[in-house]
Amino acid sequence: MKALISAMLVSCALAAPVYAFAQSNTAADTASTNGPVTRAEVRADLVRLEQAGYRPVAKDINYPDDIQHAEAIVAQQNAQSAAGAVGGVSMSGSSDSGSPASAGPAGQSIYFGH
Repeated sequence: MKALISAMLVSCALAAPVYAFAQSNTAADTASTNGPVTRAEVRADLVRLEQAGYRPVAKDINYPDDIQHAEAIVAQQNAQSAAGAVGGVSMSGSSDSGSPASAGPAGQSIYFGH
């Protein structure tokens, strides 16, 4: 019985650092995605809301409704701009795939000298 108890204590002592390490990684991952917001990001968000029609005033009787409306407009604009992009790249460009290869300098073949 003593051997079983000592084996359990040793296994728990060896497993504790593993769990502590896993918790610290999770906390670091959460902090990196939801990290502190910079002053410039807050100002940029406020400018976007003001462009969407939100006017911050001291005594706003429609406070929750008008800011939620402006946030919905900004979210819709973000969704529309993201819909036309793949991997952060706009899809409005053109491509030269399928076009004939251009000749090298002075009309030489692209394989000249190889």
